[in-house]
Amino acid sequence: MSLLRDVPLQPRPTDEDTLLDVRDLTVQYATSSGSVLAVDKVSFTLGRGEFLGIVGESGCGKSTLLFGIAQLLSPPAGITGGSAEFKGRNLVAMSDKELRPIRWAELSVVMQSAMNALNPVKTIAAQFRDVLKAHRFEGDIPTRSKEVMSLVGVDPVHLGSYPHQLSGGMRQRAMIAMALLFTPDLIVMDEPTSALDVVAQRSLMMKIKELQRELGFAIIFVTHDMSLVSHFSDRLIVMYGGQIAELGDTRTVFDTPRHPYSQGLLEAFPSIRGPKVPLVGIPGSPPDLATPPPGCRFAPRCPVVHDECGATEPELYDVDQVLVRCLLHAPGAVNQAGSEEIPV
Repeated sequence: MSLLRDVPLQPRPTDEDTLLDVRDLTVQYATSSGSVLAVDKVSFTLGRGEFLGIVGESGCGKSTLLFGIAQLLSPPAGITGGSAEFKGRNLVAMSDKELRPIRWAELSVVMQSAMNALNPVKTIAAQFRDVLKAHRFEGDIPTRSKEVMSLVGVDPVHLGSYPHQLSGGMRQRAMIAMALLFTPDLIVMDEPTSALDVVAQRSLMMKIKELQRELGFAIIFVTHDMSLVSHFSDRLIVMYGGQIAELGDTRTVFDTPRHPYSQGLLEAFPSIRGPKVPLVGIPGSPPDLATPPPGCRFAPRCPVVHDECGATEPELYDVDQVLVRCLLHAPGAVNQAGSEEIPV
């Protein structure tokens, strides 16, 4: 094991394949009682055509991280440090005027609630037309609108519908169709399946994965649903208290979770295979990010906490190409039995 200091986060993607490089991104909310550190020096890379999942409890900073990358934050939130280089350009340092030609054309966002994200007084066709005209689309707008609706499995006849006339699944697909109008390199999805039933979720995710394979775009996918990322993501970020707790290949994280928080999430997640086992919740509550606890932020809830956890803030440690923010995996860590290296 080696201590990760300069955050060359994963051996993949390679520099040539890197689409997005996030370094020490920090987001704070200004409140009457002081600043709330919602995203604390988060770093990761994303390769072209990669599917990156982000999971964690409510309030851990998942959506704030996405909005920070896409430059969609509004007061009282603000980026106070770090960078997000997209195709070699630092989105954090760009003005709205500079960002305008990038949004939708190269980077698009699918919001959590399609009913709230879509304009309720305009038809789907009118909203597609507004996006295409804003980016000076030179082709035939009705034809392109029909093409993207067909791509997501919705009959183009529904272009004439208003959002309230569509089901939840169809509204979500319409949002994805809008995100695909210019076939961007990156689509950021903030819990797009949260309002759907399990059948609609599965159908939508199969369509998203199919489109990704066909068109080659990369995805950052935020969700609470562990089953979705287990089946569809290539790599997984587990966030806790505004920080990355664990980052690695999705299958590896699920099969051998190294952070106690990751283990707790999986124990609270039911499996449809294998023997029947009782679900175990994680005791306690997430930390108050206005006054985070000293040392490890998970220490007050951790089942394997020891004295050093409350005094020393862990860094990200590289454990067989999985990054883990836990002192159990620090170089020379000693377990309770006195032997080096904590078994995982």
